[in-house]
Order: sequence, then structure tokens, then C-alpha cells
Amino acid sequence: MSVSIRRVAVLGAGTMGHGIAEVFAMAGFEVRLMDISDEILKNALSRIRDSLERLGKRGELREGVNSIMARVTTTTNLAAAVSDVDLLVEAVPENAELKRRVFREADEHAPPHAIFASNTSTIPITELSEATNRESRFIGMHFMNPPPLMKLVEVVRGRYTSDETVNTVVQLVKALGKEPVVVSRDVPGFIVNRVLFRVILEACREVNQEGVKVVDLDAMARNVLGLPMGPFELLDYIGLDTSLFIVKSMIERGFKAHPCPLLEDLVNRGRLGVKSAEGFYKYPAPGQYSRPRMMPDQGLDLDPVRLMAPAINELAWLIREGVATVDDVDKAVKLGLNYPWGLSDFADEAGIDNIVDALNNLREVSGWGEYEPDQLLLDYVKSGRLGRRVGRGFRDYPEVEERRLEEIVLRIDPPAAWIVLNKPDKLNTLTPRMADEIVNALRTVEEDPRVRVVVITGSGRAFSAGADVNQFRGASPMQMFKAMRHYHSMTLEIEYYTKPVIAALNGYTLGGGLELAMACDLRIASDDVVIGQPEVNLGLIPGAGGTQRLTRLAGPGVSKEMILMGIQIGARRALEYGVVNRVVPRHTLEYEVRRWVNELASKPPLALMLAKYAINYGAESPIWSALNNEASLFGVAISTKDAQEGVGAFLEKRRPRFTGE
Repeated sequence: MSVSIRRVAVLGAGTMGHGIAEVFAMAGFEVRLMDISDEILKNALSRIRDSLERLGKRGELREGVNSIMARVTTTTNLAAAVSDVDLLVEAVPENAELKRRVFREADEHAPPHAIFASNTSTIPITELSEATNRESRFIGMHFMNPPPLMKLVEVVRGRYTSDETVNTVVQLVKALGKEPVVVSRDVPGFIVNRVLFRVILEACREVNQEGVKVVDLDAMARNVLGLPMGPFELLDYIGLDTSLFIVKSMIERGFKAHPCPLLEDLVNRGRLGVKSAEGFYKYPAPGQYSRPRMMPDQGLDLDPVRLMAPAINELAWLIREGVATVDDVDKAVKLGLNYPWGLSDFADEAGIDNIVDALNNLREVSGWGEYEPDQLLLDYVKSGRLGRRVGRGFRDYPEVEERRLEEIVLRIDPPAAWIVLNKPDKLNTLTPRMADEIVNALRTVEEDPRVRVVVITGSGRAFSAGADVNQFRGASPMQMFKAMRHYHSMTLEIEYYTKPVIAALNGYTLGGGLELAMACDLRIASDDVVIGQPEVNLGLIPGAGGTQRLTRLAGPGVSKEMILMGIQIGARRALEYGVVNRVVPRHTLEYEVRRWVNELASKPPLALMLAKYAINYGAESPIWSALNNEASLFGVAISTKDAQEGVGAFLEKRRPRFTGE
């Protein structure tokens, strides 16, 4: 029987209940709001009116506040609240027995056709439905807090919920102006809380087991991942007691995870977050939130991929177990958690093989089984579905184009072009042919408007182990002089290139490989990189710029130490010497490079080019000449449309849109 919903009962007028009632009233439904005392109901009506007046001032209401309020009536009598409604939404405190008792009583007085819904975030819908005689018309409607502002509603199918009930509620959620996601299996935490607490519990583990500072981890979540709040900030905002209850309830019902001792300790000490004015942070007064202060460069050395890997593992589990689609999980985290990206986007950007490596690392350092990579991730890696870099992962990327040359691969993946040195069996040794192919690849994409940045990296376990030594055997001085011309043309092409070039160092970076990397504008290295200029061990010296560029980067002392002794150094020492800009775990390299690509791509292309030219020219010139050149290039920059757009956007307090004109 099709249900036409006009009258709605909301049972519970507390934190969520009054907001849910407001949402229904704004959408034109008659609402009966029920709670145990007139005082609670009076306070709820006051909060609804305050909220509506704020929305009205922002121009977000289609009718007057009084008209909306007239559709909300209150009662302390449950039977009267549900006597002739079409839908009941329960929002009483998160206590399973209390909820079952409410539903049993409501079932006796509500019309047979009425749909029952629970706003629970932790208790299985099936378990609650069994307290009634309408299991097929019982469903979860999990609103996000605060309901009037948050767009997401999780529509949760219990074991007995009929397709008709699901379809009716999905259409109802849309009529409310909200976005539904269907949770097709009744699992603890549904989608949003399962994902959220994977991130939160990993953050707790890093603080407990590794001594990471709470504020640094929150800063990384903001500054690197772009999240609106760090995990500990969010715990304070939700309430530590509420969060602890959610975690325990989920674990009790089969969610495989270790609890967070930090939460237990703070709750036992009465530090509940914003509500008590102190949790992980301190606040001005109980209930008064103020954003914790963090510096924009704080937390940059922490690992974002490892923090998010358990959530990606949860995404894979949700898909494989038929709980939700990849689209619905992505929608849930964007609308329910305000993430700026979907989990599938993050996984495909970071590389699914790198996510698996991060999970294996977590399993090893923690000894916990919940970090075991899900079979879906393993299957994706086995079948070559690694993410954006191969054109398919959780999603397909038709915009990724790949051109295979003899010794390199050119991959166009807007806004970047990736030049991949592609002789993994020979550690990507450099030859004159490879140098020429790199030059030709650079020129191919230089005028491509889709490409704002170029990345050079290696396949396999090396960036490049240097020149192919076979070319030196029996070679004449003139042959070698001509061969060096190919390498010098390559490195100068990079230095004079009109777009930023990033070297992503992913293993051995020796000899000519280091010389290639040093010609690039930025160098990001994985923590297993080995760097050196070992030519002296062959009776040679660097011939593709090593004696000059290494000296400019690290100074003559370090340059002589490395070149004269032929030593090799690790990534951390290379960072200390200034040879690389950043060192990250191997599984984070792809994500970090793409993050830098996106940051550079957001900048004005002409200004990047002119700044690069000014820096490179100045490094070779006396200060007077360099300053004169800088002033001239500044004059060129100010004449561009991008400069006018940037200045205008700053003054108008909006985000600029740079076009490269």
C-alpha cells in the first residue's frame, strides 16, 4: 500500500528532535513534537523559532517564521502524538531499551499504514523494528547534526524493511530538500560513523602509540587534507561522552576496532569537550565553541595517507559487503562530514597500492587485525586498478591519456603531465635517447592548456640510477662530449621550461638521475630514496651538471664531500643538505606530489613562469643585474589579466580564477 505522508510525529525534542521537527515544518508538513515535559517542549519551540529567524535573515525561507511555526504542535502524550500520523521519527536518547519501549507503545496507537523511523546513529534498525508489529514499515532516518543545515540523511534498511518503505522514505528525504544515501544493510554505525571513527581511532592510535601531538595531527588534517576540523577538534565538538558511547556501541555490535583510551580518560575526568569547556582543547565557557589556533605550516610532516587508509579500507568493506555504493559513500562523507572530496577520490589520488602498503604498515606497527587490507583492495591491486595514474581505480578516468615511447611514458592527467622513466629492469638508466624523449615530451605538452605542471618520476624501484655505463666503454672523448650535449639540453630545457617541473624521487637517484632531478624546480623524495654522485668510483666526474647544480643547492662543502668521496646519502640527509624539498613515506609520495600539483595548478601560470625565470636568472647573476631583471619581470606580471584578477579577488574577498592570460 502506497503511503502519502502529510502528518509527522517527532518523538523527542532534544538536540536532534527539535531540529528534525523544524526540517519537516519548513517543508510544509504538519508536525507533532512530543517529549516528557512541557518545559522541554517550550525550550524546543524557542530553539526552532531562533533557528528559523536566523535562516530568514539569510533569505533561506520561502515563507514567514510564524507560518512555519503554526505547523508545529506539541504534546507530552505519546498516544495523542501518533494517533493519526503517516510517519513517526524517533529521536529519544540513545538507549536501546528506551527506544524499544517508545516504539512498542507507539505501535499500539499509530495507524497501521504509518511508517516508523529511528534517528539512531548506533543501534541496529532490525533490533528496534522487532519491538513493533510493522517491521516491513520500519526504517532508519539518520539526520546529521544540526538537521536544518546538514544536507545528508542516511536511509537505513533493516532486515525486514520493504522496498516500498525504502522508496517512500527516499522520496520523502528529497521532498525535505535533503540528500538521501541508502544503507542497504543494517550494520553498526551505518556509513558516516563507520568512516568517521576509522579516522578518529587511527588518530588516537598515533597519539597513544607513537607520541604524535594532538594539535599537530589536527593541524595536518586541516592544512594537508583540507578537512574542516581535525579528528580531536571534532571529538570535542561532538562531545567526548557521546563519541565514547558511539564507539563502544559499534564495537559491541561487531565493528572491528580497538577503543581509544584517550576518550576513556578524559570522560572519566569530566572533560567532555565544548559542552564542559574542556576536552582535548579549552573553550571560553561551557557550550561556547572557539576554533583552536593552528599555524598554516603545522603538521606538514605527518602522514595523511596513513591517517585515511583505515577509512579507505572501510569504503572497500562497505562496497564489497553490499552496504552501500561508492557513490553513496562519497556523498555521505562530503555531505555528512563536510569532507572536500570523496573517499574514492582520495584513494585513487593516493594510489590503491599505496593504500594497501599503508595498511600493511599499520598492521605491522600496531599488531591490530583491523588494519588487514580488505579483499576488494587486494583484488584491485592484483588486476592493476591502482587509481588515477593508470586511468582506473574505484572510478574510471577517461581524461587520463598515455603515450608510450621507447624509454619513457608520457601520461597526461590534467592538470599535470607525468613523464615516467620506463626502464624498470635497468633502474631507469639514462641514455641520450631517453634525454631526447624527455625534451620532446616537455615540448609536446608545453602549449597544452590542460597541463599546468609537469612531474618527472621513475617506474619500479628507482627514479634513475644514472647513466647507462655501457655507453662509456671504449667511447672517445668526442663521442662523450656529444653525448653530454643531450643531457645538458635536457636539464636546460627543464630550467627554461615555462611551467613548474616536479621531480618525484621514488628510489635510487644516482649520477645522471640526480642531475636530472636537480634541474627540476621542486624535489619530493620517498623516505627510502638513495641519493648520490658516485661517478668518481668509476674514475669519472659528473658530466650532466652535477658539479654545478649540487654546489648551488647544498654548497661547496657538501658538494665536494658527496662528489669527491662518491658517497650515497639517504632522503633525510638529502633534506638536511637542501638537495630535496620534502621527504615522505613511500606510500604517501603519489598523494603528496598530486597535492603539490593541485596547489601549483591553482596559481596564475604566467606569474609562476616569471617567478621561476627570476629565481633561475638571479642564481647566475650579480645582485644588481638580478634585481633589475626581477623588476622588469614584475612589470610584465602586473600587465597580465591574471594579475588584475588576483588583485580584484583579494579586494573583493573571493577566490581568484586564473586563466593564464
